[in-house]
Amino acid sequence: MMEQIITLIGAILLIAGIIWWFFGKHESEKTQATVQADHQQATVVVKGGYSPATVVLKKGIPATINFAMEDGTACLSRVVFSQLGVDKDLREQKITPIQIPTDQAGEYDFACGMDMFHGKVVVK
Repeated sequence: MMEQIITLIGAILLIAGIIWWFFGKHESEKTQATVQADHQQATVVVKGGYSPATVVLKKGIPATINFAMEDGTACLSRVVFSQLGVDKDLREQKITPIQIPTDQAGEYDFACGMDMFHGKVVVK
């Protein structure tokens, strides 16, 4: 009986850990876009997730985020900005540029095709 209880507790902890790992909010890196000649850009490396997971842009300056694909995982082969209506296949080229509107302040969430890995763009 005691062995069954210990096994059950272990299984519950394992399931909780898996749920936290895949669906929980984790601290993420942040980067500011670089501005050159009235245009700003940043690069997000796609390798086991998004790095950095948060990109900060300046309001009113046209912006491009370059997604650099370094992962062959099917889940990460697409990036989706649902608020912008963007759904891009990242396997077509090594670096995929995506234009981000910066006319108003706000946040744009993005995710992989399976909605397991997340990031966001903050326009300030």
